[in-house]
Amino acid sequence: MKKKVILAVVTLFCKLHLLKPIQVARLKYFYKFHKMPNYEHPTDINEKINWNKFYGDTSRWADLADKYKVREYVQSLGLGDTLVKLYGRWDKASDVDWDRLPNQFVLKVNNGCGDILICRDKDKLDKAIVIDTYDKLVSIKYGDVTGEPHYARIQPCVIAEELLDINKQSINTSSLIDYKVWCLNGKPYCIWCAWNRGKKGADTGVYDLDWNYHPEWSVFTEHYRQGKEILPKPKCFERMLEVASKLSEEFPILRVDLYEVNGKIYFGELTFTSLGGFMDYLTSEVLLDMGSKVRINEISEEYAHIKC
Repeated sequence: MKKKVILAVVTLFCKLHLLKPIQVARLKYFYKFHKMPNYEHPTDINEKINWNKFYGDTSRWADLADKYKVREYVQSLGLGDTLVKLYGRWDKASDVDWDRLPNQFVLKVNNGCGDILICRDKDKLDKAIVIDTYDKLVSIKYGDVTGEPHYARIQPCVIAEELLDINKQSINTSSLIDYKVWCLNGKPYCIWCAWNRGKKGADTGVYDLDWNYHPEWSVFTEHYRQGKEILPKPKCFERMLEVASKLSEEFPILRVDLYEVNGKIYFGELTFTSLGGFMDYLTSEVLLDMGSKVRINEISEEYAHIKC
């Protein structure tokens, strides 16, 4: 209960703009790990993600974390064939042209997390509720309360995309299998997978670059459960690694989310700050090993004055 109260107070202070983003990040890190992040000499991947948020080059982060604008980047690298079909983009949900949409589709905001609407029958959709919900979502300046300032630079909008068929995957699952390829200095490190996703969590598992399963790399929780089965190696696994490498080659830390449906790779999103840089679903040994493989510069004098 005490932790929930602390988090509620921090959230309130953020909404009132009484805390700077770096202060939010420090407090959230302390809340999660019971210690302050070491910005002077960051070691594990969480600390280096947090270092990058405030001292690294984040000039392109907003555009590439934007689920709409990132499509242009993917296309520019010759990977347009991995993009999910786009049905439309609107500044707010009340502008959505429902007649243009097929019977089944996915609706989401371009800057959010966990706000995806999967529509399997448009005729049964309560459009009034959807419009109200998504108009509220686009009014939120996401990133202020998470210590991720690049999200606050994204201009929110609503997009609709093709609904991929979950029945055309390697196993029976209630959701798409999310292949999250961790890339460090432009090279894949491991693949963290999530499937059977829902409000109460997801089945998860970590695989190396030879598709060996490593349950000892994970810290399983009630939310991030250990998958009951080992996932088959994706049919396009080598291509998946190639795509991830190409998308991440300019960045020291990047998570590339991909899907494989009916033997074809689809692009999901790019994430620079996985779980905000407060990941606790991987062991401390893995987090430290990941951090050791990331090259970042020492704090420059230009930013040395930024303190919590």
